[in-house]
Amino acid sequence: MSDAEPARPVPDRTSGSDLLLRVGSALVLAPLAIGVAYLGGWIFAVFWGIAAIIVMWEWATLVSGSERRSMLMTGIVAVALAVVLAASGVGASESVLELRLAAAAIVLVMGMLACAAIAPRGRGLWAAIGVPYAGAMGLAPIMLHSDAKYGFVAMILLFAVVWGTDIAAYFVGRAVGGPRLAPRFSPNKTWSGAIGGLAGAVLAAVLTLKVSGVGSIVPVIVIAVALSIVAQMGDLFESAVKRRFGAKDAGSLIPGHGGVMDRLDGFVAAAVLACLIGLAHGGIGTPARGLLIW
Repeated sequence: MSDAEPARPVPDRTSGSDLLLRVGSALVLAPLAIGVAYLGGWIFAVFWGIAAIIVMWEWATLVSGSERRSMLMTGIVAVALAVVLAASGVGASESVLELRLAAAAIVLVMGMLACAAIAPRGRGLWAAIGVPYAGAMGLAPIMLHSDAKYGFVAMILLFAVVWGTDIAAYFVGRAVGGPRLAPRFSPNKTWSGAIGGLAGAVLAAVLTLKVSGVGSIVPVIVIAVALSIVAQMGDLFESAVKRRFGAKDAGSLIPGHGGVMDRLDGFVAAAVLACLIGLAHGGIGTPARGLLIW
């Protein structure tokens, strides 16, 4: 299609069986994620540490296939060690936590350099990017949840915004269609779906506020919009990476979704932004409060 050709409605390419698989997986994973967030502690850290390791596995396999198992193991070790360092600082004094986070950052940088050095020819940069990407999958939720008073509510808000974005974007995009959002990377995504996703995120965030009683309406709406936009950008980024390496999915672990990276591409981007907002406004000791209370 040439640049001048008008956009056509995007056909629905999700079969009924695929949709049932997606719904079934969501009905299992959503309560699991909420339950783990409620339990907190090392259970929470291990859960997100495992997610980070799987994402590193999927990224390394996507980038290098079976050519560089050493790169895969290097990335996994770096990510796992960074998660352990960050988790071990939770509950300690702010100075100890700062030192553990600094050590985790150093480990991730060393992992990036090592993966870049041993990656297949011409793929060093992509190999390096995967280390902080996977590391963020573990570190951002752990940091956000580390706030003992508000950590659980912050995670629920994050889940609500990301899931609200995904669900609304999917159904609005199917129902309305229209111009494609980024046809080069993800031909089925539309502007109508993106706008619907924003609306879904705001609705989910407001409902979370009403149920929890934590936060104020205007800041929550602004944060929901920002997180929704970033989540959709994270989704497009992962789509671009898969297209770059000729893959439909990053993995096959989750029925109807593909890999863990396919399911959490938007989440990790939103989690990083939520964590940064919380740290900037609330400080290293109370990032969840910084995200929620304005």
